[in-house]
Amino acid sequence: MATKMTTSLFFQFGGNEVKVEEKAIVASVKKAWTAETGKKVGEIATMDLYIKPEEAAVYYVINGSDTGKVEL
Repeated sequence: MATKMTTSLFFQFGGNEVKVEEKAIVASVKKAWTAETGKKVGEIATMDLYIKPEEAAVYYVINGSDTGKVEL
């Protein structure tokens, strides 16, 4: 039986290190976007994420037009 592989992603910048967990970031973006727009998660067709480690933030673009920011 094969062992399940796990991965971790870290961004290092300017002496700081931030562990990035995709599921947690996507969940945070969905929560922020729905709160800000009043729309439902099912309305998301595309989600582009831009991680800025120097700001400890993720900027997002939902459906090519709605933008925002969440903290890492």
